[in-house]
Amino acid sequence: MARIKVRQHVNPLSIIYQQPLIPPDWSVIYPNLALPIHLDIGSAAGSFLLKLAQHERTWNYLGIEIRQALVIQANQIRDRAEIDNLHYVFGNINTSLATLLASLPAGKLQRISIQYPDPCFKQRHAKRRVVQPELVNDIARYLPSGGEVFLQSDLEWVAQEMCDRFSENPAFRRTQAEWLEPNPLGIPTERETATLKRGLPVHRAMWVRE
Repeated sequence: MARIKVRQHVNPLSIIYQQPLIPPDWSVIYPNLALPIHLDIGSAAGSFLLKLAQHERTWNYLGIEIRQALVIQANQIRDRAEIDNLHYVFGNINTSLATLLASLPAGKLQRISIQYPDPCFKQRHAKRRVVQPELVNDIARYLPSGGEVFLQSDLEWVAQEMCDRFSENPAFRRTQAEWLEPNPLGIPTERETATLKRGLPVHRAMWVRE
């Protein structure tokens, strides 16, 4: 399938993205609801989760993405690959994250990843950045003790700002002070692969829910 052309950046505060997400019936989506769940926030075209789901069958994988065309295409690719532990939903985490997390099978959310979020470079657009205190609070509410949050970006200031938001919440503990090397998940995103090929650093951190 040819890749579709999709806008690289959207404004999550726009009125067109304020419709709350209606979660699906997870018992229909995943054949085995007993498996732990990895949620990827901002799953883009979905290739990272696709590789993870193929590599590790003892997890269920879920991606949320604000660009609907990418979600449709990612689920089509999943269906052709006949992968049953993977699903993508269209939604804006600014309005839908708490609803999505509350709908998941109790205690099964075990890992969240946020990778290469839109930096929204202009300071007046800072409120559009993904990792806000409200998002961290929602994650703290629904991620059980021992659950992990994996953050990474090729922009150090973006990675540091995300870490700052999690460090402000006493529910989370960083696993180590230095940036992680190598990637502890073992599967790189397309952006990560391209960055490393250019010889540039990737800044990663893992946080644990206390």
